[in-house]
Amino acid sequence: MAALCESFTLCGLGPSGGVGLGGGLLALEPGPDPDHVLLTDRGRTATLFKVSDQKPLGCWSVKHGQMITCPVVCNFETREYIAVHDDKVLRIWKNQDINLDKVFKATLSADVYRIHSLPNGGPVVLFKGGGVRTLDVLLEAPQQEIENVISDEVIKWSEAFMESQQPVLIFTTEKDGDFFVYVQKLRMSSLHKYKLEQQELSTPLSFTAYIKNQIITLLCLYSNDSVYKVVIPLQQNSEEEEQILSKSLLLKLSVSASVLKGTSFVVLDKDHIAVLGNLAASGEESKECLTIWNTKFQTLQTSKELPLGTSGQLWCYEEKFFFTHGKVLTVMMYKCETSSLAAAVGKLKDSQTPDVSSFVNWNTLADEEMVVSVQSQQSVALKPESKMTLRSKRNTVAKVQPDTLSVGQILLNLKDASTAVFEDELRQLMSKAQMPDFQASIGCVITAIIKRCKTNPKYYPRNFLLHIVQTRDLSYSLCPDLMAVALEKKDVHLLQICLQRFPDIPEEITYACLKVFLSISEAYLQRIDVNLESVICYIDVEFNNKEVKTEIVENGFSAELEQDIWDTKITKETHPTADGELCPVGPQKAALLNAVLHSAYSEAFLLPHLKNLPAQQAVLFLRYLYYLYVKCSEKINTALPGTHSPTTSQIMDWMCLLLDAHFTVMVMLPEAKELLSNLHKFVRAQVRFYSELNKIEGSLQELQRRNHQKDSQTYSIEVLELI
Repeated sequence: MAALCESFTLCGLGPSGGVGLGGGLLALEPGPDPDHVLLTDRGRTATLFKVSDQKPLGCWSVKHGQMITCPVVCNFETREYIAVHDDKVLRIWKNQDINLDKVFKATLSADVYRIHSLPNGGPVVLFKGGGVRTLDVLLEAPQQEIENVISDEVIKWSEAFMESQQPVLIFTTEKDGDFFVYVQKLRMSSLHKYKLEQQELSTPLSFTAYIKNQIITLLCLYSNDSVYKVVIPLQQNSEEEEQILSKSLLLKLSVSASVLKGTSFVVLDKDHIAVLGNLAASGEESKECLTIWNTKFQTLQTSKELPLGTSGQLWCYEEKFFFTHGKVLTVMMYKCETSSLAAAVGKLKDSQTPDVSSFVNWNTLADEEMVVSVQSQQSVALKPESKMTLRSKRNTVAKVQPDTLSVGQILLNLKDASTAVFEDELRQLMSKAQMPDFQASIGCVITAIIKRCKTNPKYYPRNFLLHIVQTRDLSYSLCPDLMAVALEKKDVHLLQICLQRFPDIPEEITYACLKVFLSISEAYLQRIDVNLESVICYIDVEFNNKEVKTEIVENGFSAELEQDIWDTKITKETHPTADGELCPVGPQKAALLNAVLHSAYSEAFLLPHLKNLPAQQAVLFLRYLYYLYVKCSEKINTALPGTHSPTTSQIMDWMCLLLDAHFTVMVMLPEAKELLSNLHKFVRAQVRFYSELNKIEGSLQELQRRNHQKDSQTYSIEVLELI
């Protein structure tokens, strides 16, 4: 069974990114990390996006008059980006580089068709003449002669794979209506050419392929509304110049009287493919649709109408489809289950409810944040680091007066400065409140500090970073590496401040903070400076074997007076308990956990991470949440006293999230049994108590009405028994 799930907009598209042939994007490639994609438009710009946040993480453009002619890819080994503009000019840069004029440049001797980047094999460059080079070999001599192996043929499609730890490149060409397939194993310098068997009155429109067990399976989408399969074994003993490849029909794209005129397609698994095209029925207007087909049982599994039109392009990464829809790039999730006949005909009963996710559409936010991002990119130009022998290494920097230097130039000049000089200059830089792009510049300052921390593991200016975060209105997107380094250093105080002040922390980072806070020992935390403002007014702890209890009884309500109502056992032991009297964690850890409770999150993105929380840590966290819930109920209030204290709503939301993520574990663990029982009794008592309050609402209103009617000079005493 296959199904299309929720969709959301990743970004808007420029004038060249519209619908129809010739529109859309140049390409969409995977980024350096999961959930990241590289978008290359049909012009001058490449953008790195974090898909789940719908936010651009970086944007790079070539100069006016230049044009990117080859999709930008990521070198997964060096985490650098590679692009080709004007067919022959190669550019390589890193995340921190902004101005592409100042990054590594090499002019090649032949036009490049495509660069394919393999996770374990490095980038492979395919030239328009059919020549192939690995990037390392090409950079040794950029002007080396590139052979022309395809004569007058035109490359239509290409793809690269890793098989038996060696890169394999496959590409198709066309000449005078004939189509050819080339397979090249780079390390063996082996090139095989095949001719694709012709199909009467039909031509290939799109190709895709996958490799398994030394066999390449090439799928071809033809203009006769069919998908054909071609099998190409990698082990070839014959040295014939041209062999004929026979094909077999894999799928006919038709359902009843409807026919799908496909434009592009992708393989989802061994039994499913997705096809984007126009679905036409006799006598009806065609509609653009995204469809999923079962190739094993020849059935249409699901479809989604796209009324705004598409460019005919379709990409698929990490169980998400990417396609243009109108003037935006749309992301749509899907799921594919094990293929069975019952599922193929739609008779399989779902054993679970499909996941429902909600997304924040960042495109609806104000434009100020994007303006700051663009301005910061224009104002910062960091010199690229390079391990390549071809890059120029100019160490001399002109002596310019500090007042005339941009932020980027100042940071560049401080690259090799001593620690004392480095921090002193940065403090002076931040003191200039009138400098342009102030917030973005502060973000660049933090980026420079983090870069130095990564270069020199012994360097970590904890107090300096704390001062910046506490005194400046920053966000996670302005300094995305800051919390990662703090997690690595286990700087819990800095993480606490970031959680309290950053409004846009990804759920993955929030979970990482929670896991670190729960795993650190209480003895270690007692030696660390942590802000206790959120816990000091309510927490009950043991200190030197003496109970220190800070309790405020409001409205005549006390937990000890209501033991029968709550039906909970409150005992005075000499260690923290989970039943609500003493906090199960120390004040330092409680303050850190409160910071996590205050952070913003999306349930759909946080829940998968919470499922990875170790069982013992999950139980401890639930004990603390139960303790907070009891404390909130003691005060008959919606929030605990103190600064940055969690509210009842936040506590309940996290309780529900944690129980959803670890329901089976909580039920099975013996140490969680009593906790769940007490929690159940407490909530049941709460419901009963508030139910009684609702019952006396009418009596209180009647009493208030009587008081207004009485003569103010009379005096009487009335006893009203409420419960």
